[in-house]
Amino acid sequence: MSDTAPPPPAQPRNPLHGMTLEAIVTALVDEYGWEGLDDRIPLRCFAFEPSIKSSLKFLRKTPWAREKVESLYLFMLRERRRNERP
Repeated sequence: MSDTAPPPPAQPRNPLHGMTLEAIVTALVDEYGWEGLDDRIPLRCFAFEPSIKSSLKFLRKTPWAREKVESLYLFMLRERRRNERP
């Protein structure tokens, strides 16, 4: 018997597949800035002395906040695609 688990199924249509939370937060900060991110998702970690590290610490412990951040990331991707169309 083999001790290795089978590889997880590919998820080509899931834009979050393979994305780290750090990459998601970094992309949102690059797109909106900390102030814009706080305007869209009012969280203390985005408003007071924001940093990637402190935000990740909070988001990893708070599933509802992480879901909001992931949803905003998906919204940002949809908006980018929409704006690319002629």
